[in-house]
Amino acid sequence: MTESEERTGARSRAHEYRVTTADTDVAKETIMSYLEQHLASSRMHALQADADAAARARRMRAARRWARRAERATQRAARASAAVR
Repeated sequence: MTESEERTGARSRAHEYRVTTADTDVAKETIMSYLEQHLASSRMHALQADADAAARARRMRAARRWARRAERATQRAARASAAVR
């Protein structure tokens, strides 16, 4: 092998390494992007679940409040009816 072929071969191997390194960087960026998207999606789902739970809790408190009001109204009506007799 001549000196010029050896240099060309070395250059070729160096170029292959740079391409491989660049491809690896792109792959790492792709993986990181996927992980970031997955993390953001997971966080969004967790926040949505928390919001849903809070909404259910608010509806339960409201339902209990309305049930107490209805019970008190029934008791007032019964007292009023008893007072009229």
